[in-house]
Amino acid sequence: MPHFPVNHPARPIYRVLTGLIGVYILVFGVWGVAETIGDPLFDRGSHWALGLRTNLAFSLASVIFGVVLIIGASRRTNLGHYINLTAGVVFLATSILMMSVLQTEANFLNFSMSTVVVSMLFGLVLLGTGLYDKVGPPEHAEAELELRKHPVADSHRR
Repeated sequence: MPHFPVNHPARPIYRVLTGLIGVYILVFGVWGVAETIGDPLFDRGSHWALGLRTNLAFSLASVIFGVVLIIGASRRTNLGHYINLTAGVVFLATSILMMSVLQTEANFLNFSMSTVVVSMLFGLVLLGTGLYDKVGPPEHAEAELELRKHPVADSHRR
């Protein structure tokens, strides 16, 4: 079973960071929809929103992802934990996939290199916040603390 810290003291900061990423993605998506409305869904035109190239499909997906991230950041449950882990992997996988087809007709989301970089950064941040924002009862947090203070772990620190 993977080891995720429970009730990490910096969890509120991670939730704010996730919320800010969600707001950026939502604003980008809404702006992108406004720019590309009326175009074909997977158009490869030169529409830009907040410094990133987009099309209607990518903008609509961004609106959905932004709303999901904001919902996850606003909850004090493990919903945000699972959303961040999943979204981090999705952003990283999508950025690598789209980078591999950047200069081809398979670039159906109309990514540019700046979009790839931003998607990778967001993926890494979301994955990192997902690793540290797990919620649990105080007993689980105490057990995690004891696990970290185990004599075997202490012998490796010296």
